[in-house]
Amino acid sequence: MGQLFEEDNVISRASDERDDVNVLVILGHPRNESFGGALAETYREGCVQAGVNVRSLAVSDLEFDPDVHTECPSDQPLEDDLVTAQRDIEWADHLVFVYPNWWGTMPAQLKGFFDRVFEPGFAFAEYEEGEGAGHVELLDDKTAELIVTMDMPPWVYRWVYRQPGTNALKRATLGYAGIETTRVTEIGPIEDSSLEERNEWLADVEELGRSLTTGPKSRATRARQRLTTWLGALRLQFYPMAWLAYTIGALAAADSSAVFSSPAYWLGLGFLCFLEAATVLTNEYFDYETDRENTFAGPFTGGSQVLVDNRVSFEEIRQGIALTLGLGGLFGIATVLTTAGSPIALSSAMVVLTALALGYTAPPLKLSYRTLGEATVAWTHSIGVLMIGFLVIGGSWHVPEPWLLGVPFLLSVLPSITLAGVPDYAADRAAGKQTIAVRFGLAGVRAVAMGTALLAALVGLVWYGRGVASHAYGPVISLSLGHALALCWLIHRRLDGTAGSQRIDGLMLASLSYISWFALIPLLGLL
Repeated sequence: MGQLFEEDNVISRASDERDDVNVLVILGHPRNESFGGALAETYREGCVQAGVNVRSLAVSDLEFDPDVHTECPSDQPLEDDLVTAQRDIEWADHLVFVYPNWWGTMPAQLKGFFDRVFEPGFAFAEYEEGEGAGHVELLDDKTAELIVTMDMPPWVYRWVYRQPGTNALKRATLGYAGIETTRVTEIGPIEDSSLEERNEWLADVEELGRSLTTGPKSRATRARQRLTTWLGALRLQFYPMAWLAYTIGALAAADSSAVFSSPAYWLGLGFLCFLEAATVLTNEYFDYETDRENTFAGPFTGGSQVLVDNRVSFEEIRQGIALTLGLGGLFGIATVLTTAGSPIALSSAMVVLTALALGYTAPPLKLSYRTLGEATVAWTHSIGVLMIGFLVIGGSWHVPEPWLLGVPFLLSVLPSITLAGVPDYAADRAAGKQTIAVRFGLAGVRAVAMGTALLAALVGLVWYGRGVASHAYGPVISLSLGHALALCWLIHRRLDGTAGSQRIDGLMLASLSYISWFALIPLLGLL
């Protein structure tokens, strides 16, 4: 498997990191002798000076019908010039569109060019499968930039008119095909400009072409995107659940002033943060085959897709795992050395938590492949971290209070982690993962998700009625039963067919929000 990973990741992650960038300059002005034509030629000269491969295309020189006469654009045969244009676009890594802003958008001929050339099967592919209907971006290995001339000050176009043409091309056309627009240069007003101003604009555009020496993206843009990629890989949306459980455990052992003034509490929080990061990155690494086959990945399922999209390499993920584990280990040792409780009990709990968290996907445990993944996630994100918080502040592992606090929390996590197997069903099954969805189908998912949702609310009500865990649960916990019933109705209504992959983002959001009853209410009660 490791060798397969390396072979699959030989492809470069982005065109701006290649040694030989191919640039296609597309002039969208209907008159080649216009100032736009001069800008396109000047940009080309800058590219030549930068040493990149460059081709030019003038839309006005092409012979084609700009109107789509068939129901689907791909049903209308392409003229020879458009076939050549598609081949040039395929060749290019970076597309440069030079055109005037007319009536807030592009000239009609350029619009017709997009209508005909960016057809299904070339720029994108559509699919329909239940709620997962959508499209696949087919040109996502390319970048683009726009050079737009206008007869108004660019600031008026941007702030008064809100850039309708730029937004449409950048987001709805290029973006729909997966092309990332890295730079937009707006030039104007042109009509009343002086020769000196035009020469300055030409010099600026030539410099844009020369800047491709370091790639289509600036260093600042690459750094920002790199940071965004890693933040996406870390999947920070899942961290608060563990942090809340940890703090509940700490507050169960001491009052808030003692907890938040304790160095051990903050060091333990650092340990959990880096362990969560290492766990997420480990899942990315060992779940690559599953994530690669997953066409229903969303914000809550299917991983971050950073490996699948070649935005980071396997070596970088391994380095990230090593770094976060190392930092987690340092924070863990510091926590044990400063704890007010038993160092042996705390260190043992940390080792168990680490083994279960990493063992979710990592060998030899690979718990998610043995129908133990859902229970593992529920345990580690509830009772597991809650006990760490309790022990850090000086509590004892044989005191029942933290265990009781963790039970409804654990039960409330199970619906969401079980439902997460539905979008991943086909990919998990192909990879040999034995999730609840794969092993028991939608009937099993419904039974577990609905049963544990109701049980969490009922246990919370019992804990409130009996004054369990320092009265952490107040009367407001009774409202969780209504949420549980609504969630059960949604589950029954949404998952009423045979097992299969499908997008259930709304249902996932409803199940994840359900956890807040058993995180926020005891937290506020203990505070």
